[in-house]
Parts: sequence; C-alpha cells; structure tokens
Amino acid sequence: MGLWMRIKRLFFAGTGAALDKVENPEMVLQQTIRDMRDRVPDLNNSVAQVMATERMLAKNKERLSEQVVDLDSKIKASVKLGRDDIATAYIGQLQQAQLDLGKTSAQLEHAANASQQALKARDNYVLQMQKRSAEAMQLISASKQAKLQEQLAQTMETFNIGDDASTFNEMREKIDRRVAAAEAKLQLGTSSVDQKMQDIEREAMDIQLQDKLLEYKQQMGLLESGSNSSGKQIAANSEASDEVTLDRVSLNEEKES
Repeated sequence: MGLWMRIKRLFFAGTGAALDKVENPEMVLQQTIRDMRDRVPDLNNSVAQVMATERMLAKNKERLSEQVVDLDSKIKASVKLGRDDIATAYIGQLQQAQLDLGKTSAQLEHAANASQQALKARDNYVLQMQKRSAEAMQLISASKQAKLQEQLAQTMETFNIGDDASTFNEMREKIDRRVAAAEAKLQLGTSSVDQKMQDIEREAMDIQLQDKLLEYKQQMGLLESGSNSSGKQIAANSEASDEVTLDRVSLNEEKES
C-alpha cells in the first residue's frame, strides 16, 4: 500500500471519528424530517402539472368530438344541397379533426395513467414520510432517555452515599432523643395532676360508700341502740380518711417541688 493511500485512510478515519463525536443524532433526525416535509409541496406541484395536462387533453378531446359531429352534419347538409365542392372541403376538415381526435385520445389515456401514477407516488411518499417521522420521533425519545440515563449514571458515580448516610443517621438519632424527652416531660406533667384527681375521686367514693352503708343499716334497724356512736365512728373514719387524702396530696406536691 502506498504512502498516499495510508495518509488518505488515516485522514478519513480521523474525520469520521471527529464527526461521530460532534454529530447529534436528534438534530440529524429532525433535519431529515424537515427535508422530507419540504419535498411535499414540490411533489404536489409536479402532480398538479400532470393532472392539469390530463384535464387540458380531456377538454381538447371534447372540443374535437364536437367538431367532428358538426363537420359531419355540415357534410350531409352540403350533399343534400348539391354542393359537392363544399362537402369535399368539409370532408377534408373532418378527416383532420378525426386524426387530431385520435391523437388527443391516445395522449389523454397516457396522461390519465401518468396522473394516477403521480398520485400514487405522492401518496406513497406521504405514507413513507409519516412512517419515517414516527420512527424518528421514537429514536429522538430514545436518544433523550439515553442522555438522561448517562447524566444519572455520571451523577451516581460522583455521589458518595456513605457520607450522607452517616449524616442522616446522626440527625435521626438526635431527633429521636428530642422526641423521647418531650414525650417524657409531657407524661410527667400530666401524671401528677391525674394522680391527684384520682386520689380525690377515690376518697370521695369511699365517703359516699360509707354514707350509703350507714343509710342501709339505719333502714334495717341495726343502728337503733348505737346509732349515735356509730355515726360518730363513721364521721371519725371520714375525717381520718380526709386527713389521709390531704397528707397524700401534700406528699405528692413536695415530691414534685
């Protein structure tokens, strides 16, 4: 292999590698879609010209057909009037009109076929363009997704989750300690008040029960002889119970202070 061929191959290889790095697939696909769409108006103009030729030939055929019928009528009228010279002239025009009509009919047939083929080609091109556009949009979406995944992968490579994990654990432990302390303070603040209220309610219940028991004994006649002494004893028990309750409340207050 010659030196020039090796240099040429090296040049094309380097140029291709550089283009691969610079070339953006999304931009290339979008430009391809735009180019395909830009061809549609030119293609429509070409189809329109072919169809215009077909319509022009159709009108010429119609005009020649009418001319042939008119010349035929004139020839018949000239023959009836005995004007063979005029009839002969009309016959010459009729032959030329019939010849033109045959050519125009053949041209019209070719033009009709050309119009159908042009329309079919235009429709096929539009279908292919739509198909390519859909494929291009899918490829562009895949390219964007790949780009996002690449960025995420680069971010994950530079992200050290261990350092931040220790920070999260430390902050979680501090918050848990703070919540536990607050709950303990709340429990202590409410338990002392609840305890006092429970003690008072319990003593009040005992007094009510003693009074009810005394009432039952009086109704049953069990306190006729010693009702006064029993009443005094119950009253004494009630006073002693009240003193015990007050002592308990005072003791709880001293503990809290």
